[in-house]
Amino acid sequence: MANSKKLFRNVLVMRLSVLGNVAMAIPVLYPICKANPDTRFIMLTKKWPASMFHDRPANLKVVDFDVKENHSGLFGLLKLAAQLYKLYDIDGVADLHNVSGTWIIDAYLRARGAKIARLDREKSKRRALVRHKTDDPVTPIHERYRNVFRQLGLETPDNFTRLYEGRDMPLSPIVLDKEPGQRWIAVSPFSSHPHKAYPLDLMEQVIEKLTQNENYWIFLMGGGKAEKIALRPIARKYKNVVSMAEVKHKFIDEYALLAKCDLMLTMESANMHLASLVDLQAMTIWGPTSPSCGYLGYNQVIEDDIQLDMSCRPCSITGDKACKYGDYRCLKNITPEYIAQHVIEAVEYNAQHNTKATRLAMAHEKLNVSHDKKE
Repeated sequence: MANSKKLFRNVLVMRLSVLGNVAMAIPVLYPICKANPDTRFIMLTKKWPASMFHDRPANLKVVDFDVKENHSGLFGLLKLAAQLYKLYDIDGVADLHNVSGTWIIDAYLRARGAKIARLDREKSKRRALVRHKTDDPVTPIHERYRNVFRQLGLETPDNFTRLYEGRDMPLSPIVLDKEPGQRWIAVSPFSSHPHKAYPLDLMEQVIEKLTQNENYWIFLMGGGKAEKIALRPIARKYKNVVSMAEVKHKFIDEYALLAKCDLMLTMESANMHLASLVDLQAMTIWGPTSPSCGYLGYNQVIEDDIQLDMSCRPCSITGDKACKYGDYRCLKNITPEYIAQHVIEAVEYNAQHNTKATRLAMAHEKLNVSHDKKE
């Protein structure tokens, strides 16, 4: 019997925003591209997220667009869909966003014969979780992304290790050489939703306690004018603390830095997912959201994270809602002493047991198992 599975020539993949959600597509998309070499994948996203896609598979093209300037509204999106169809002869669509903007593009391409597969947003599960009618977690976003490609009948291995897998990460002229015995910790104190951020005055206390270790270097992750201003006095006050917000840099520079770090302390934010792209352990502080909301970083471990067991958590899926009590107790009740101690214990354990090598060995084992199953 002939194989009836459709072989797609050109699959459009769409995740237009937010930065973290686009970053989470990379560990899913790269193995799928490699497992389906006869299909070309066209990743559509906005300009800034598009610059994250380093070390791309040969059959992946990343296309960026600007909604406000050229493709706003119904007619702008229809124009974009027509351009994509003309340029790439799209015959399949993996809609990883599933919002009104992508529906317009979906409809145009469906009318021209493309098969459409969309992300399951699991709205009922999400609603039940934050209303505390169930403790059942939302399906992890990486698995829901993978399910979209399964709808198209594509091979969907789960074997991502890191960018530049099997090779040294590219060097960056703005990243220092790491001296023997130094411990490098990336601290990402911000989030796209401020309700998810640990108070900066408390985070400064964490940094103060970490810098009591003379061999600890702290790299404050941030960008934009407001974050630069907020981080500047902290970097000036403490020894061996560098604000990356002060240095103009690209994603390749951030990858190069994170690849040298021993750990990242972060909010539930895009930086947690950037850490996953270089196989860096991310210790995440969870407040109004929770790993049960489905956004835990790829290959990150819940046991590494910091969160309080509170009946009101999670109160939202994405952290876009203000605290109903007004005091953000889920964050403010976590003491700086506890966080600093948690970080120190993890960093020293990692150094003594070479856990970065262990993580890579486990990732390679996962890769080998996947290859064996495929064969």
